[in-house]
Amino acid sequence: MYKSNLTVESIGNALRSSLLNGLIREDDTLVMFHDLSFLQERIHHLSSVFPSHTLHAVAMKANPLKRILEFIRLLGAGAEVASLAELKMALKAGYPAKKIVFDSPVKTWQELEFALTTGVHINIDSLAELERVAALKQRIVSGSTIGIRINPQVGVGTIAESSVAGEYSKFGVPVTTKRKELGDAFLTYPWLTGVHLHVGSQGCSMELLLSGIGVLYSFVSEMNEKRTATGHEPISIFDIGGGLPVSYMGDQIPVSMEDYAHAIRNEFPELFTIHYSLLTEFGRWVHVNAGWTVSRVEYVKRDSGINTAMIHAGADLFLRECLNPKSWQHEYSVFDKTGNLKYGKDRNPYNLAGPLCFSGDILARNVVLPMIEEGDYLVIHDTGGYTLSMWSRYNSRQTPRIIGYHGNEFEILKERESFEELAPFWG
Repeated sequence: MYKSNLTVESIGNALRSSLLNGLIREDDTLVMFHDLSFLQERIHHLSSVFPSHTLHAVAMKANPLKRILEFIRLLGAGAEVASLAELKMALKAGYPAKKIVFDSPVKTWQELEFALTTGVHINIDSLAELERVAALKQRIVSGSTIGIRINPQVGVGTIAESSVAGEYSKFGVPVTTKRKELGDAFLTYPWLTGVHLHVGSQGCSMELLLSGIGVLYSFVSEMNEKRTATGHEPISIFDIGGGLPVSYMGDQIPVSMEDYAHAIRNEFPELFTIHYSLLTEFGRWVHVNAGWTVSRVEYVKRDSGINTAMIHAGADLFLRECLNPKSWQHEYSVFDKTGNLKYGKDRNPYNLAGPLCFSGDILARNVVLPMIEEGDYLVIHDTGGYTLSMWSRYNSRQTPRIIGYHGNEFEILKERESFEELAPFWG
């Protein structure tokens, strides 16, 4: 049966092996792990439920580690990039231009020129950007395919800041108020052959995602009739974005990718034919459940009614969790110094407090856990994406050692940052 989360048992096995083999050193107060077998299974499953010609451009913003980028490239995935630096990192990691999708709402003239010259797929974010691309194409011979991001305006999910398809969004061109302008664009520029949407990420239901696809599918059908009548090639690139929610809690059963793909096929069967080049941009779904983080517990403060475990991860690594704890939560497990899982419940709940110098640096509050003691290890589950990629430099904390593993085989994906590597950041 397909797994949606790593088990506590498998995490415990990897933790004990790491401790026994000296992979967690005295300085490694915080370590991140990625189960590469689980990640491989994710990519294979994604590929199996969509048509074979689909480009799965995994959102680099979720996890831009070079070794991870190379790993999923070898599995056949592409890369969705949202900055010039991410674009160059994808190229450096060996991705061919035809497997890179460039999204950003603030592309400069120079960035657009670089993208067009390189030949990556570009999703235009605004009508003003469209005019820039049109001007550049008059003097640049480019192999890029080009689409435009359209806001389907289907509403927001349960987490406002990760929903981008409300009546207002900073992303894309709104389909309702700018429908005429969008129509004119597709009839004016024969090279504009793609559409792109992204309804949102965690907190958006499958029904909301399907509604967004439906709005654009209807628009594309209308436009293709008109383009065919004027001799233009039909719109053939359909980028459905990402956004399928994942489970951060073991008792939650997420919507399966198989069910999502099946629903798209049922409602919009033509998208699964050779008439369309289908693109996806899943990042959270691919990465989050494949990773976990372990922090040594440095101190435990015990007060009347509440305990505080002082750990080495806070808002530097878990920004959303610290600032919006109602929407972003994890499961936690406690292991002793030798990596054995601890059971039971302490009489008082715990606040899990990070190392940063502000009062909001608390990863979780009032968590019921076993008795935590100094020197124990606290595991934070489901941290494979949107963690290190959102790292904060506040207090000049050094980024942690990152370990990947296949079963009992371990490799260092990224070494703990040294002071000599950190200091130049500040000049």
